[in-house]
Amino acid sequence: MQYDSVVLAAGYSSRAGSDKMAMTIGGSTVLGRVLDTLTETCGQIVVVAGHHRESTALIIKKYPNVTMVVNEDYDSGMFSSVKRGVSEMKHDFFLVPGDYPLINKETYHKLMNGRGDMMVPVYNGRKGHPVLIRQSLIEPLLLEPIDSNLKAFRDRQNVEYIEVDDEGILLDVDTPGDLFEIRKKAEGR
Repeated sequence: MQYDSVVLAAGYSSRAGSDKMAMTIGGSTVLGRVLDTLTETCGQIVVVAGHHRESTALIIKKYPNVTMVVNEDYDSGMFSSVKRGVSEMKHDFFLVPGDYPLINKETYHKLMNGRGDMMVPVYNGRKGHPVLIRQSLIEPLLLEPIDSNLKAFRDRQNVEYIEVDDEGILLDVDTPGDLFEIRKKAEGR
């Protein structure tokens, strides 16, 4: 069975102070670390770019199975980027924000063993990313109103919450402080 992925990378990165996808952690970029893990697991990977599309294009060019699509409406919120990426999907797929650089590949494999229509990882009682979405939900997700969000959609589905031993599902880069903490954790691995 083929699994694909949508990686969300369209935002402003305003709290980070600069393009967070291009910030570095241990010799790679934040987005590059996400893509490195996904390329071991997924067939087609679609990165949804927006505000920093030029730097995103530079990051992804070394990955043969990664393509970039642009969400021209990225300023209307993350759900518009979700829908833009999902419109490219044909198989079961992972949905992951591009600023979660510490997710273990084992987490992706564990989600693949789930039986729900959506699989959501849980670490210490907290839900995180990535989310695995079945092909059967592509059309309903695309028909979801633009003023909705992924959580509202998820809460109406057959969701399986899967315990994982991976703090990385909760760790995203929003601020320079987040990046500092994630760099320390990455060095500890």
